[in-house]
Formats: sequence, C-alpha cells, structure tokens
Amino acid sequence: MSESQVVEKPENKFLSFFHVRERGSKPSNEILGGLVTFLAMCYILPVNASILGSTGMNSLGVFASTAIVSAIVTLIMGLVANCPIALSAGMGLNAYLAYTVCGALGYSWQEALILLTITGIVFFIFSLTPIRRKIIEAFPEGLQSIISAGLGCFIAFVGLKGSGIIVASSGTLVTLGSLSDPAVLLSIGGILLVVILMNIRTKKGILSSLAVPLGMLSVALIGVIIRACGVDNANLPWADFSTNWGINGFTDVFLYGLLSDGQQNVVTGSAFWGLVADVFSKPASYVIIFSLIFVNLFDTTATLMAIGRGTTIFGADGKMKDNRAIVADATGALICAPMGTATVTSFVESTIGVKIGARTGLASVVTGCLFLLSAFIYPVFQLFTYSCVSCAALVVVGSMIFSSNLKSLHWDEAEIGFSAFITILMIVLTYSLTNGIGFGLIFYCVIMLARGKGKQVSWILYLISGAYLLSFALNEVLTKLA
Repeated sequence: MSESQVVEKPENKFLSFFHVRERGSKPSNEILGGLVTFLAMCYILPVNASILGSTGMNSLGVFASTAIVSAIVTLIMGLVANCPIALSAGMGLNAYLAYTVCGALGYSWQEALILLTITGIVFFIFSLTPIRRKIIEAFPEGLQSIISAGLGCFIAFVGLKGSGIIVASSGTLVTLGSLSDPAVLLSIGGILLVVILMNIRTKKGILSSLAVPLGMLSVALIGVIIRACGVDNANLPWADFSTNWGINGFTDVFLYGLLSDGQQNVVTGSAFWGLVADVFSKPASYVIIFSLIFVNLFDTTATLMAIGRGTTIFGADGKMKDNRAIVADATGALICAPMGTATVTSFVESTIGVKIGARTGLASVVTGCLFLLSAFIYPVFQLFTYSCVSCAALVVVGSMIFSSNLKSLHWDEAEIGFSAFITILMIVLTYSLTNGIGFGLIFYCVIMLARGKGKQVSWILYLISGAYLLSFALNEVLTKLA
C-alpha cells in the first residue's frame, strides 16, 4: 500500500460517515457553514443569560449551561441525524419563562424549570411518535415555500432590529435608527461589504463563498479599532480578556440549584419536592405546560420545515426520510431544564450555513464543538456576539432565502397570494414565526373553503388551524391570570 493510500483512507471513512460527497457537498463547505452558523447565532449565549438572569438565576451559570446544552444537542443532530441544523435556547420561550411565568405569574426560577422539565418529557415522548412528521408532511409545497420566505424575512428583520438600523417608534411602531450612531453605520457598512464580496467574480468563487465570514471579521476588527481610538459606544465590538475564563456559576443553575454553594440559589432536597408540590397545586401550571408544549411543537416544526427544504431531510416526494432530526431536536427540550437553561430548539440561523453549502451533519459537529469551546473561552468569541457584527449575515442571507422561495409561488392563486402576504407580514410584525404561520394557515384554510377547494386540504391542517385558535385563546387566559 502506497503512502498516499494510507493518508486518504481515514479521510474517505470520515467523509463517508456524513455522506458528504453523496449529498453534493465538500468538507470546506461543511466547515465554513458550521463556522458561519455559529458566528450568526452565538449572540444567544449572553442574551439568554441576561434574560434568565432577571429571574434570579446566576447569569454566568446560564451562559455556561446554554453553551454546553447547545453543544450536546447540536452534536446529536450532526452525528445521529446527519443534518446541518444547529440548536440553542429559543428566543421567545426564554422571555416567556422570565417575564410571564416568573415575572407576571410569580413562579420562582426553580418552579419555572420544573414546569419546563415536565414539558420536555411530554414533548420528547410525543416526538417519538410519527405525529410531528405527519404534521410537516401535511403542508403543501406552496405553504412550505411561504414559510421559508417568511423565515428569510424574519431573520433579516432580526438583524436590522438588533443592529439598531430599525428601532421602535411610539408613533409608527418601527422607524429608521440613528445614522449618526457609529454602530449603525458599521452595521450598514458590513451589509454593503458582504454584498460587494458576494458579487465580485473570481475564477473559483472564493470571495463569494467567504463573503459572510470575511464581512463579519472585518466589521469586528473595525469596531475594535474605533473603540480603541476613543469612541465610547457600548454597541461597538469589544472584548475583555481579563475575566470570565473557564466555566463559572454552572453548579448554581444545574439540577435546579440543588448542588449550589451560592447563597441565592441554595435549595435542599426536601425544599425541592415542596416546590414540585406547589407547582402542581397551581391551576395556572397546567395552562403553562400546555402552552409550552404547543409553542415548542410549532416553533421547532416550523423551523425544521423551513431549514429542511434546503437540505436532504426531505425526500423527492416531499416527505421526511426518517424521524431522527425530530428526535434529536426534541432532546434539547428534554435536557435543557435540568441543565439550567431554557428550551433548546432548532435555530433559523442554520439556514445561513445551508445557503453557504452545508448539507450534512459535519457542519453541525463544527458548530457544536464551537459551542462547547465557547463555554470555556467567552472573552475570545465575545466580539462576535455584537449585533453589528452578525447583522450582515442575517440580512444578506435572509434576503436570499426570501427571494429564492417567493419566485416558485403561484401568485395567481388567491389562497397562495394572500396566505403569503399575511404569513410574512404577521411573522415580522408579531416577531414570531409561529404566530405568522398560524395566521397564514387559518386564512389559507378559510380561502380554500370559500373557493370550494376544501377537500384538497388535509384534515391535519384543519386540526392545526383549530389548535392555533385554541393557543391564541390560552394566551389571553394567561394574560388575564397575570
């Protein structure tokens, strides 16, 4: 056996495990896709720590927990499901726990995590059945394209909002941010830089394929230089390398604080079971559990539908090939609360890696390893958690997803045209993929019935529409209870 054969054999085995060649990809696409996906979504680590920290949890502990759980579940998605989908704490669910369950309803953070544990167990068992797959497969191709287009619009809006290009307004809800703000100008410059790099023609298309990470790195470095020159702006990238190395505060949030040696989180075994009893004695707990299961079901299902259309999750017949991605996704809901963080779910930012060329679980393995590493070296990747840095990736990739899906729609069909309009509009205006899909689906079913085409709609879609109506009603009940 020659020396060249000895070198190639382990590489071939490695690539064959993920079926990289079979899926029309290559290692560089997978590694780059995993890296860019991480850079686009690592903001969730400090954001989730801040949100859950408002409940009394140790913020540094939540940061470490979120990083570790994100790593575990993303690695499972890559190694077991072989999908280029990254997972982390879901925005919306964490705010619901902090501001509604703990804030308005008065639950302690330990009680909130107990509720989340119950939800995770039920959701995981539910995901072992074919029900979630049947739900996904019931959506016709037109609705799937609408959801994907709405997803692209949503992540672009997230980038614009986070960077300050778009800000809240009491008169018009949203308006243009301050163009005199250095962070806003840097964000706009980053978008322009990525667009320019993507459209510069080179023989091998290197600049185009590396446009997003090069743009993000450039913005990060320029921001650091601007701050180093004396510009005092907290939204510009900066890193403090003197503190927060290693894992800090993890025992304060792990297992509901039972192992904590901190004063604010001490919970004895007997006190813990008392908390469990208190949770089950409150009528609002059952409404919360149902709401969490419902929201998690449609958040994760909608994300898998949107991301999956750019991967090999679905076969040529439009149906999911197996249940592995769903089970891997549900694992995040199962382990998140005992580990000390909010529900971990599939992230829409995964579409950025898919758009770059990632097609296998190798990309998720790269992202998962970076999440694990971030638990120990927060100061190093802190630069990429700034919104002005991730803005370009979110806006540019979001626009590509939006436009590529809209062109395949049959706009002359009323049920498609109006459903697309209302879905995308409500996704952005309610800042929720789930709410937008709910409104779009309800209007789709109503229009199909009005046009005498009701029998063409799967009974599952009618059932989901009814469930959405019930969910909206339950949210109002929780609001009244609060």
